Amino acid sequence: MPFQKIQSERVADSVVIQIERLILRGILRGGERLPSERDLAERLGVSRPSVREAIQTLQNKGLLTTKASAGVFVASLLGNAFTPPLTNLFSTHNEAVFDYLSFRRDLEGMAAERAATLGSETDLKVIQTIMDQMTVAHDAQDPDREATLDAEFHMAIIEASHNVFLLHMVRSMFDMLKKGVFYNRQVMFNQSATRTALLDQHRAICTAIQSRNASAARQAVNDHMAFIKTCMQDAQKAEANEEIAKLRLDHT
Repeated sequence: MPFQKIQSERVADSVVIQIERLILRGILRGGERLPSERDLAERLGVSRPSVREAIQTLQNKGLLTTKASAGVFVASLLGNAFTPPLTNLFSTHNEAVFDYLSFRRDLEGMAAERAATLGSETDLKVIQTIMDQMTVAHDAQDPDREATLDAEFHMAIIEASHNVFLLHMVRSMFDMLKKGVFYNRQVMFNQSATRTALLDQHRAICTAIQSRNASAARQAVNDHMAFIKTCMQDAQKAEANEEIAKLRLDHT
């Protein structure tokens, strides 16, 4: 079992985080039995009460389950796409953010290619209509409306790809986006320069699809996701810098 000694004053919380990360990274898999409470405590170098508290916390989160006379098991999180416990797990670990963006880049790049080649004239009209509405919202300085249309724009492209598996998978994925699981889209759209850049990127995607240029459509999606990734990295850096500044202020 890939467990490590715990070095923390908040022992139970550290146990929770370590097990969460093992589940998140696919090292501990659904249906896998954990070691006994005593064995787990020894491997982690913590007390049995700390392990017991951590297991209870993880059970409350839906990540672990207990079977009578059998032990504690990792819950089968993937039975349904993006179950609430799995979504909550994603939202509390930053490493999931960039995997999410890479996943979107690959799937939406493929969808944009398919939309450019397989989309009907009606599909392309829907995409163009949403693009026009985004432009109106941008000119009206309505970031909330623009953020909503952003999700609709991307979903319209998915729908125009005419692949039902891709459609249902991305609908689940975008439900997390709308809920702000990974980042707050409204915050991003409240920055004027960022909103203008995003509008230009959406326009490039739309233009490529309308001209049925599949390779340009995929590249435009790649550029869009690369921009969002940079924004997220900048936001995380700014947040870290602010925490350091607060520590300096408190120390003066």
